[in-house]
Amino acid sequence: MLKQSDFPRKSETNRAEVLSEALPYIQEFAGRTIVVKYGGAAMKDSNLKDKVMRDIVLLSCVGARPVVVHGGGPEINTWLAKLGIEPQFKNGLRVTDAATMDVVEMVLVGRVNKEIVSLINQAGGRAVGLCGQDANLIRARPQGEEGIGFVGEVSSVKINLLESLVNGGYIPVVSSVAADETGQAYNINADTVAGEIAAALGAEKLILLTDTAGILEDYHNPDTLIAKLDIQEARGLMQSGIVSGGMIPKVNCCVRSLAQGVRAAHIIDGRIPHALLQEIFTDAGIGSMIVASEFRNR
Repeated sequence: MLKQSDFPRKSETNRAEVLSEALPYIQEFAGRTIVVKYGGAAMKDSNLKDKVMRDIVLLSCVGARPVVVHGGGPEINTWLAKLGIEPQFKNGLRVTDAATMDVVEMVLVGRVNKEIVSLINQAGGRAVGLCGQDANLIRARPQGEEGIGFVGEVSSVKINLLESLVNGGYIPVVSSVAADETGQAYNINADTVAGEIAAALGAEKLILLTDTAGILEDYHNPDTLIAKLDIQEARGLMQSGIVSGGMIPKVNCCVRSLAQGVRAAHIIDGRIPHALLQEIFTDAGIGSMIVASEFRNR
């Protein structure tokens, strides 16, 4: 007589189905570079943080080549408060005077970066922490807006070090601090850094972890998520005002990386556990995927 224990539990069956669904994606992305911009709630919630690190290690274990880029705004604000420095913003950009730049560099390079490296290593990966100044990985230039101090843009990216690391099975973790030709450090938006690194590496995917479901036709209604769109459609949404506020620089970053050869850019909700794996390894995905026009119907 068959017992209940002779049948697989539902959860085990579901797990097997998920793995089966993931197989073609694992095969497709083996050996491909995936740049992940890590930020938002996934960076602040310790439970989510651990899950993201495990997901990044899993990507590496199944043959993908993950590169992690991070900022760290909330942690910067915490340390500015400890030092009695009032955070200031202008047109959405952090005003970065010399004292603030010292804190930004200390927090992003010295604390946040090393914590991410440690967590990835604890999860079984082999992470190496970098900033834009290492081996002149990123050359910065001033953003140019008056009164914002040492806020920079990416002038150039040298990928030799990153390629050496990923070819060796390491996971680079890059903080968004870089210097100009004189050695002056600049604070650069982490989305921008991730997009430029993805373009320079010819990445298969750029994935931005955010605190939104993705691109919404109505930002009040998560059911209006746009799952897939191309560059022209993305630009149209910005021109019409459907994409607005803090989503504009994210979508711009995605469009710019696609125009430089990245195959797909994703904006996903990092508040959802394992959002990274759901977006990459399932048929439905979980966020918004932007592609170059020639890949719109693939």
